[in-house]
Amino acid sequence: MLSGWREVTAGRPWRISAKLLIVSSVVTVIGFSAICVNVMLDMRRGEKALARQTLENLATSIDADISRNIDIYDLSLKAVASNMLLPEINTVSKTIRQLILFDHATTAKHFGAIQVFDADGNLTIDASTLDPVPQNRGSEDYFTVHRDNPGAAGLFISRPMLFRGAYSIVLSRRINDTDGGFMGVVAGSIRFSYFHELFERLSLDPEDTITVLRSDRTIMMRRPFDLDIIGTNLNDRRAWKADNLLVGASYSGEGPVDSTPRLYARSGDSGRMFVVAGKPLTAVFALWQREAIRIGAVVLVLALFVLGSAVLLAREITRRAEAENKLEEMATTDALTGLKNRRKFDQVIDSEWRRAMRQKAPVALLMIDADHFKAYNDTFGHQAGDQVLVGIAICISDSVRRSGDCAARYGGEEFAVLLPNISATDAFKIAETIRGKVQGWSDEQATSTVSCGIASLVPTAGMDWSILVAAADKALYAAKAGGRNQSVVASLPKLSLVA
Repeated sequence: MLSGWREVTAGRPWRISAKLLIVSSVVTVIGFSAICVNVMLDMRRGEKALARQTLENLATSIDADISRNIDIYDLSLKAVASNMLLPEINTVSKTIRQLILFDHATTAKHFGAIQVFDADGNLTIDASTLDPVPQNRGSEDYFTVHRDNPGAAGLFISRPMLFRGAYSIVLSRRINDTDGGFMGVVAGSIRFSYFHELFERLSLDPEDTITVLRSDRTIMMRRPFDLDIIGTNLNDRRAWKADNLLVGASYSGEGPVDSTPRLYARSGDSGRMFVVAGKPLTAVFALWQREAIRIGAVVLVLALFVLGSAVLLAREITRRAEAENKLEEMATTDALTGLKNRRKFDQVIDSEWRRAMRQKAPVALLMIDADHFKAYNDTFGHQAGDQVLVGIAICISDSVRRSGDCAARYGGEEFAVLLPNISATDAFKIAETIRGKVQGWSDEQATSTVSCGIASLVPTAGMDWSILVAAADKALYAAKAGGRNQSVVASLPKLSLVA
């Protein structure tokens, strides 16, 4: 019997929980989604880093081109300022003077002619003509900065201005006499056309920006070109801070000129001017965004498929589990009385016996039999006999309420009640309760009574639960022999009987 039960339990297939399936599917989807999100964020950071590097290279190359042309032009200004100190410069003819001063002067279509102004700001020499038109530039900043600052002998780059009929930036140097006194200013210009041509050679998107700034953060030139912005100083804009774009750094967000969010990268600091290149963030992340949408859509479809499949499988598992539970209930329940059947009883008593042996706890058993059942069945028929068995089962169920107790139809008109952790005395009280209820019900229905055999003991090593069943059966036979409708406790003097 015991070996048969083990074969049944060992052959029972392992069954996954529907909740566990759904939870594991959700966790899998979340984990996979988290990995995809992390990969997409890494791709986004990569796109930003690549765009930043590209903008830095662009800004650096533009800065290098501008600095090189300024340095070339500055060499001409230095030569003119130096040659103005030659003793013979004022004694030779105008033609020879032009050759002496401007022989090595740099000429290009975007470079304005070099001019020399005396200490009062009057134009005295012009590289483009022997007889310059009289004019005075004594109030211009490129003149006053040299006149009022004896130490300002270096190159000065003016704010953008209209110079000689064209928008330009003026480059100037102070002319000192041999004693360091102020003799005047030599000045030239770089026209805006140089910057326009430089920017046109670049492959830029319409919303890309190139901003050339003086060291004091004055905007010298900008692409796209806007004359209202040229010459403004970023230090005057409260919403923009110098820390937003440090030397060799980048910045993401709204810029100082417009509200379009861009990625800005700045070139190194040459000391004179620097360049800031900007690209809209929408353009920086356009490719990434398309990939993110595509991958996100694929992940979403897969997630919905996995979750949908999990829900369908969970429903199928639940339905199958319910069917198996129903089949198991049918296989372990007596169809007539609703109590456990003999097979289930054998499983429970084997389990409880081993548990009681480990815990050294008592186990009680009631064996109950309907009195004169065969005679009653022969007299009133099988249907009436079945009603008697159902009534007895109801009385047993009403008296045995603990979750660990097991009431079963043992066979025919015989019933068994397993009572873990119950002494013989307490088991006797339960047996009497059952017998009393059956007797009360029998008086009303003129049916049968029951006899009860009770046994209780603490299992020890080497004992089998068949000893408990045999003892309860013996007590049951004693109850019947003693006149029926009574309860008898088994006498087990050589065993661990619990009184």
